[in-house]
Amino acid sequence: MTRVLVSDPIDQAGIDILSQVAQVDQRTGLSPEELVGVIGDYDALMIRSGTQVTAEVIAAASRLKIIGRAGVGVDNVDVPAATQRGVLVVNSPEGNTIAAAEHALAMMLSLSRHVPQAHGGMRNGKWDRKKYVGNELYKKTLGVVGLGKIGSHVARVARAMGMDVIAYDPFIAADRAQQMQVRLAQLDDLFRTADYITLHIPRTPDTENLVNAELLRSMKSTARIVNCARGGIVDEAAIAEAIETGVIAGAGLDVYASEPLAEDSPLRSVERGLVLTPHLGASTEEAQENVAIDVAEQIRDVLL
Repeated sequence: MTRVLVSDPIDQAGIDILSQVAQVDQRTGLSPEELVGVIGDYDALMIRSGTQVTAEVIAAASRLKIIGRAGVGVDNVDVPAATQRGVLVVNSPEGNTIAAAEHALAMMLSLSRHVPQAHGGMRNGKWDRKKYVGNELYKKTLGVVGLGKIGSHVARVARAMGMDVIAYDPFIAADRAQQMQVRLAQLDDLFRTADYITLHIPRTPDTENLVNAELLRSMKSTARIVNCARGGIVDEAAIAEAIETGVIAGAGLDVYASEPLAEDSPLRSVERGLVLTPHLGASTEEAQENVAIDVAEQIRDVLL
């Protein structure tokens, strides 16, 4: 019998599709050792961001034909090891585009108008109108690092809100940027001139800790930065220090180098100018259904 292991929470729509062609076992929260122990019984593996599919897991997967990641990236899969074993690796590059883009925009607005802090004050019986005077996005410069599907959508919405948009992306042609009414810039120039910066790039050896203390010091003291892309591309200790010392005005972070965020993380002690969310970029009902259907259909087709 064909068997599929689902090792992270997946929308029921995806489970229903897989159930048409295979026995589906939903076993979330497996330890790395447990995953290695059971993966040999399965023809397909469906994951989200929680499961780490290492070379050791793939080596133990004697029957595996396909690994499906219900999300945009495949950075938690050892793709070279899978390729060497002839195992397909697929994802859903568009399923959560809107959700991730909207979360980045929500972070920008929350930072500008101090929404979380003002809400907390109200819940504690306060009425701090003067304390939470904010800033408008209108006529401000937004720097988009990475003009892929998500970054492009953020740029379109930002322009509709009256923002001037500049972008850094070495893989985007100048005429494509011109069509989007976005000016291309070098990374250091973007960080020096933008009022808001939003990151939409993968985590690679080249981008790890890309946003470090030196780059943060080049920003305007009134600037704010948002990362809803991948953990590890910003130096979290440097971000915390930059906000607390007034080097930058604030940051909104949804992803972290290690998740869940450690209790002793320096980010947790920053009281003003920082908005933290627990990796919610793709957490909308629509996005979860979209990516589950997209990847489940790809797995179904391979198994057939």
